[in-house]
Amino acid sequence: MFIYLSKKIAMPNNTKIKAIAWNKQDGYIAVGGENGLLKVLKLDSSIDPEATSNRGLAASSNLSMNQTLEGHNDNIRVLVWNESHKKLTTSDENGVIIVWMLYKGTWHEEMINNRKKSTVVGMAWSGDGQKICIIYEDGAVIVGCVGGNRIWGKELKHVKLSGVQWSPDGKLLLFSLKNGEVHLYDNQGNFVMCINIVCDDTKLDTNPIVGLDWYNGVDGYTFAFCPNLAILFDDGKGQLMRNESDTDPVVINTRMKVVHCSWNHNGSLLAISGKQRLDEKEVNLVQFYSPFGEHLRTLKVPGVSISCCVWEGGSLRVALAVDSFVYFANIRPDYKWCYIKKTVVFASCKPPKPGICLSFWDTTNNQYHTRWVSVLLALAGHGEYCIVATRSETEGSLGKYNLQLFNTLGTAVDAKYLNIEPIAVAMNSYQVFAASKNNFLVWHYKTPKSITVGAVRCKMFHIDDNPSGAVEIIQELDSMNAVPVSTHDTIDPICCLTATDRCLIIGRESGLIHYYTLPHIVLTNRYKNAVRPHKMTVNCNSTRLAVIDVAGVMTVTDISEGVGRPKTAAQGNKLERKDVWAMCWASDNPQLLAVMEKTRMYIFKGIYPEEPVACSGYICNFNDLEIQAVLLDEVVASHDKPSNDHIIKLEVKSLRDTRQLLEKVGINEAFQFVEDNRHPRLWRLVAEAALKELDLTMAEVCFVRSNDYAKINFVKKLKEMKSEAIRRAKVAIYFKNFDEAEKIAMEADRSDMALNLRETLGDWFRVIQILKNGVPAPDHLLKTAYNCTADYFAHFNNW
Repeated sequence: MFIYLSKKIAMPNNTKIKAIAWNKQDGYIAVGGENGLLKVLKLDSSIDPEATSNRGLAASSNLSMNQTLEGHNDNIRVLVWNESHKKLTTSDENGVIIVWMLYKGTWHEEMINNRKKSTVVGMAWSGDGQKICIIYEDGAVIVGCVGGNRIWGKELKHVKLSGVQWSPDGKLLLFSLKNGEVHLYDNQGNFVMCINIVCDDTKLDTNPIVGLDWYNGVDGYTFAFCPNLAILFDDGKGQLMRNESDTDPVVINTRMKVVHCSWNHNGSLLAISGKQRLDEKEVNLVQFYSPFGEHLRTLKVPGVSISCCVWEGGSLRVALAVDSFVYFANIRPDYKWCYIKKTVVFASCKPPKPGICLSFWDTTNNQYHTRWVSVLLALAGHGEYCIVATRSETEGSLGKYNLQLFNTLGTAVDAKYLNIEPIAVAMNSYQVFAASKNNFLVWHYKTPKSITVGAVRCKMFHIDDNPSGAVEIIQELDSMNAVPVSTHDTIDPICCLTATDRCLIIGRESGLIHYYTLPHIVLTNRYKNAVRPHKMTVNCNSTRLAVIDVAGVMTVTDISEGVGRPKTAAQGNKLERKDVWAMCWASDNPQLLAVMEKTRMYIFKGIYPEEPVACSGYICNFNDLEIQAVLLDEVVASHDKPSNDHIIKLEVKSLRDTRQLLEKVGINEAFQFVEDNRHPRLWRLVAEAALKELDLTMAEVCFVRSNDYAKINFVKKLKEMKSEAIRRAKVAIYFKNFDEAEKIAMEADRSDMALNLRETLGDWFRVIQILKNGVPAPDHLLKTAYNCTADYFAHFNNW
């Protein structure tokens, strides 16, 4: 994932913000601050209907609501939304609780309560929005219904409460105490047990719990038995539990003073906000963790003191309360997806069905196929196939982990069981590469096209090994004396990999990058990156490597010596960009690279960028000077079948300029421009413009430059035709203007040509119409037309 600050909103009179709550269903943002400041904001995206790429996060966001709610006089402490019933509950330091409701587009006070004895330190609505639990600092607990009636109350003696959460099923209540304990009660107020705390080894009362969040599972889970209960202490330590009885929770240490934590909409990310002392000064940080405790990203936030971080409904933005400002940060998730032969393959959760749904969306025919897996670990694609790494809940004799090869229809073609946990996969036209943190595996897969080519071979290597290729060949010849591969833990684990038909490249956490030549796995080079690599990709001729590190910095390295070419040593040829979250090399030009920076797409030719285009899509394909991207945020979030509206097509500047020259200036000027910016697509564009004007000499020259032999022959045949009308008809057929071609042929008294055209297209209805108009034709043609028309109706059971 990649995250960056995108917007900043200031509160009036520099009033410090104490709490923020974001309504995940309707998008309202409640902001509470000092002296009773309470605002409700709403961000709406203004989309230009003519700009197809300016959608998603690339659309400009403006405040469509900025309402100040009056009723509190003291500092706001707690804000909670009841999304089911569209209510907002707020409380201040004086114990005043107000419930707000939306009426005719504005928020109004619905009810008010004032206990006056103590301060409200926590409020939580149950998952169904029917009950609210309110806790006070002195140990008082009140549970009420959505209508405002009190259900029960309880005084917890000799405790100071700090937070409350409902269990996902609404049957349990979880209370955090300022002394570091967590108590569990049922929904009637009866004590059940104390939660086992394993992350706090100090056992001191001075280490209070400051973060408590229990994801309710309403949007599904990305993994089976996924931790969903987060408990964070003031000193930065915390634990992530699968349920209230988890005896082996995931322990994390953020190494900062924590103030708040919150799960995203589907429990796949945990945001922890706080402060950390760096270079003799305190810095506001938001750290992002996976449910299994893996640190993913850290966001530095300007200002003196951060108070909380909350998520938008789709988890594409977070709102941060810092001093008297609300900062917004955009998030680009690392979706598990790939693009194979005009088919987008992506993973998503579709509750209430458990597991991960793999969707195969054919963007050409708009066909949609799905497959379900229990736990998805990694996904990659190449050509017509994709490789899916999964984990089964029961370990079989062949291994607990599985590699499955799927085609574009979602049909499994080949499979391989593993005993190592793959964290990253890649593939080329004949091999699959899977890597754990210590080992990597090379598997020669089978497809229906290659089913008879040799036996399936699988080799495994340790990342600390130095394979030369010769030993592996000897072991293949002497398979009886195979040497077992070590699986010991390395001090520098694998973090990512990529592959082409010529090379395999593996990145390690220290920044070291290994270059292996294929097909024999031979370690020929090592490159050093300053920071841990996150994503890697190689251009079409395996001469340049683009790497995005965990800080979002992209560097391009020359690896041409690996394919026998001299390495470019000029320092001026180095390309480095910041705030990059995706990239894609052109499949037909080793110099062209498309890069996504924040909400802009840059296209580089060598080290020189073109003017950026606003876009937040994920790049599928870069070919023929055209980029195809998919709005994956909308596709994954939507429960409906995706449509072509989610596909964005962008053209390289040279292609756009050539079109403009042809439209506004002329063919000769466009020819000169393409001469300076050579590419087969541009030559083809000029050739087709010349064809439309029947400038056959120019068309032939341009088709020759584009190396298109079939079209060269087509132009030669046009030159041999004496009738200009027939030439125009043939050109119309070339551009698929069939009605125009038929009209020209009929006007030139060439009805045979019109009939032959419709017959070739299989348009037998039109053949019958032409024959009925008295056009002479053989009898068998009319009989064939009627028979084919009858077959058409029979196919649809129209007897």
